[in-house]
Amino acid sequence: MNLGLEQYLVVSFLLFALGLFGVIMRRNLLVIYMSLELMLNAANLALVAFSRFNDRLDGQVLVFFIITVAAAEVAVGLALIVALYRKRQSAHVEDLTSMKL
Repeated sequence: MNLGLEQYLVVSFLLFALGLFGVIMRRNLLVIYMSLELMLNAANLALVAFSRFNDRLDGQVLVFFIITVAAAEVAVGLALIVALYRKRQSAHVEDLTSMKL
């Protein structure tokens, strides 16, 4: 069974749509953060699929850079969520406005 480019792109689109739905509909920062990571991984899947079907490595190399940036994003994002939780004892989006100086 050979999968074509269309199947990979459909899965990538569904993952991206699920992540976008999570970002739009949720209030908890952790769920929003996980949804953003899901959207990033959907874009990575599309890049790897295009790279594979074009017989080039450009997309796969770009994915390594994206994963590196995502690792730094995880560290900073989780630190901000922990700081918010320690200050307000909740991780809801509405509490972000209380973090102003």
